[in-house]
Amino acid sequence: MTVHLGDNAVTVRVGSGPRGHERALTRAGLGPVAGCDEAGRGACAGPLVAAAVILDDRRSARIDGLADSKTLSATRRQRLFDVIMDKALAVSWVRVEADECDRLGIQEADISALRRAVARLEVEPGYVLSDGFPVDGLTVPDLGMWKGDAVCACVAAASIVAKVARDRIMIAMDDEIPGYDFAVHKGYSTPAHQQRLEELGPSSQHRMTYANVRRAARLHSS
Repeated sequence: MTVHLGDNAVTVRVGSGPRGHERALTRAGLGPVAGCDEAGRGACAGPLVAAAVILDDRRSARIDGLADSKTLSATRRQRLFDVIMDKALAVSWVRVEADECDRLGIQEADISALRRAVARLEVEPGYVLSDGFPVDGLTVPDLGMWKGDAVCACVAAASIVAKVARDRIMIAMDDEIPGYDFAVHKGYSTPAHQQRLEELGPSSQHRMTYANVRRAARLHSS
């Protein structure tokens, strides 16, 4: 893979592993490299959570088993979350509440959250890699990578941090707003969630711009 930077290019060798992009960019003088990703974009309830991670280059800080958070079991994600928090050079995350997701629109809320997560890193990155699409408005160069959370270690780490942080929020929300089983489905539109939504109507944590939530609201307004 070749990353173009103006008139220059950084080549990542095939088979260089999940840290290949970070190493190539660092060799080109663009380190440290941050990865960012979000969790909860497709949920109809609860916040969107975005995370940014800069991994430590030292051999003693190497983290094995980093992968797209969606491919890992909950137990494995929890274990990796703890290791990332212990060994990464810098970690940050932010949450965007349901009403702000509605106000901004999910795409702008997503980009805003990723931008804020990068800005909150205690170590300033020289380059940012993100999953899927680039993040507008950063003060450093960035690249959106297709399936970045599957091929790039720092993006995978960010996906794990965002997912675990959001899951913990949704588990706590289940105690605060009982009846919807947020701890089970984490705010995603499962059949069981939709049934509870239609029975109880939307809560303060549901995103009213989502069609299934509006439909449930209409059922309770008639």
